[in-house]
Amino acid sequence: MKNILESKFITEMADVTANMYRQGWDERNGGNVSVILDEAEVAEYLDTNKVLRTIPLNFTADPILKGKYFLFTGTGKYFKNVIKDPETNLGVIRIADDCKTAELLWGWKDGGKFTSECPAHLMTHATRLKIDPKHRVVMHTHPTYTLCMSAVVETNARVFTEKLWRSNTEAIVVFPDGVGVLPCMICGTEEIGRATAEKMQNYRLVVWTNHGIYGTGKDIDETFGLIETVEKTAQVYMLTLGHVVNVISDDILNGLVDLWHLTPLDGILNK
Repeated sequence: MKNILESKFITEMADVTANMYRQGWDERNGGNVSVILDEAEVAEYLDTNKVLRTIPLNFTADPILKGKYFLFTGTGKYFKNVIKDPETNLGVIRIADDCKTAELLWGWKDGGKFTSECPAHLMTHATRLKIDPKHRVVMHTHPTYTLCMSAVVETNARVFTEKLWRSNTEAIVVFPDGVGVLPCMICGTEEIGRATAEKMQNYRLVVWTNHGIYGTGKDIDETFGLIETVEKTAQVYMLTLGHVVNVISDDILNGLVDLWHLTPLDGILNK
């Protein structure tokens, strides 16, 4: 067997969590990331018949996830520590046939388990897989300016998206489908998981008001880049709040749509 600590999926997770911590997005044990892994990829590093222990999911996952492998960050773990000790802070799991249990194949050597936001992650994975079979990543984080913006902009996807689009020309190019928004809810529950997954039918990004953001994508770079662009744009919006003279016009936004052959969220731009 190859050394799992040298695998691309472990090194990428260690790098991105360290980067998210350095950005100031994930204080203390904030934030969580999960990645769907291919069985063949896992089998290069682990005996997939050797289950270390089982962990109840405490809900029933969508059958589309049965038998799928995931790399998860752990509950109560600090992102700054992942790069120093992946085997304590990360875990590789497989969803059991009953869809109610996770089979631990590697990691959480201190007896830990997956993030408390596991329901939101798995429900989002199931939703996005049905839309995009290439989907692989769910990332939740607490970027500062996005959090600030959620406190001063009404909980409405079109309103929130328009303010982002009109603050930075990159925004409509990176997320033409817009940004979904949820009201402030109790985190770590099935309720917020279901609400997030429902929004993910139409968006790759969902803001949790007064909490943070969920992003999804085909790989770590794409998903981080989505959130990074929202955060940069939210920073521009918040720093210019109340002082804006120049906003991006419909002509410019429609020009970007035409140039990049985008399909923008309906109800914002005038043709």
